[in-house]
Order: sequence, then C-alpha cells, then structure tokens
Amino acid sequence: MSSIVTRLTGNALIVAALMVVWWFIALATGPEAFARADGFVRSWFGDLVMFLSVWAVWYHLIFGVRHLIWDSGRMLDVEASERFAMGGVIASVLLTIFVVIVL
Repeated sequence: MSSIVTRLTGNALIVAALMVVWWFIALATGPEAFARADGFVRSWFGDLVMFLSVWAVWYHLIFGVRHLIWDSGRMLDVEASERFAMGGVIASVLLTIFVVIVL
C-alpha cells in the first residue's frame, strides 16, 4: 500500500508544481493575470493543495529513502518493511505539522 501511495504522491506533486509555475508565469505576465492566479492559490482549495503537497513531499522523500535502503539489501523482510511503513507515515505527518506551524 505504501508503494502505491508513494507513486500517487509523486504524481500529485506534479499538479502542485504546475500550480506554482502558473503562479510565477502570471506574476511575470501582469497584474490582472497575477490577481487571478494569486486568488486561486490563496483560496481554500489552493491552501489545501499546498498543505497536502507539503505532506506529499515528506512522504515521497521518506519512502524514497526506504527504496534506497532496500537497494542496499537491508530491511527486505515483511516485518521490518511494515515497521518502516508505519514509522514513515507517522514521520511524514509530524514533519508536515512542524513545517506548517514553523513556516
């Protein structure tokens, strides 16, 4: 399950990146385009996308590290993998909360 969510978070981050690129392009285009893009990014939906993107970055990073660990031949048994998955989910949530509160 965690492997599927890792792939989903990677694809979801593309959508968030496109939203940020749209915001930058609107900034360079002019005040009207920027007002439209900025209004969308600062809306409740834009805030939700950005919040979930912070979580997706942490989740994707942590589980990418797990794949590097697997590539070294460690933690390949089911028990260790499940422990890491639970720890990774908890760590990604805690890191997201930390980033949102601090930044």
